[in-house]
Amino acid sequence: MASKFILRNLVIVSLVMSLTLTCTLGGIECENLSSETCSFAVSSSSKRCVLEKHGKRSEEEAYTCETSNIKADKLKDHIENDQCIKACNLDRKSLGISLDALLESRFIEKLCSPQCYKCCPNIVDLYFNLAASVGVFLPKFCDMNDV
Repeated sequence: MASKFILRNLVIVSLVMSLTLTCTLGGIECENLSSETCSFAVSSSSKRCVLEKHGKRSEEEAYTCETSNIKADKLKDHIENDQCIKACNLDRKSLGISLDALLESRFIEKLCSPQCYKCCPNIVDLYFNLAASVGVFLPKFCDMNDV
């Protein structure tokens, strides 16, 4: 009995602390992310983060993370994990995304693989919306490519 009481209190204390920490930190702001965590991240306002390259030929190139105008569906405060980046054949140094990726068989194979498609909803949502913008339904597209 005493162990259930202690366990319940630990759960309550952990929940209160996590809520307090989230409120204190205020969530993810793209401008505060490093270039190593920016690409495929979503801010606390559900806006997607994008990596921007700055600098001229005579200067050293610098990267900054900025908030885009593109909203993520049903997602906020998310930094994509390394497993998803690898499973979906992506690169953290990506400067935007392109429809051209949907024409590359190697990329489609990885995007439609169970390791990416079933486990990385942020990335799938991003490419689902990109494909939909040109009239392509990603689930059927993956089925047609026998992945």
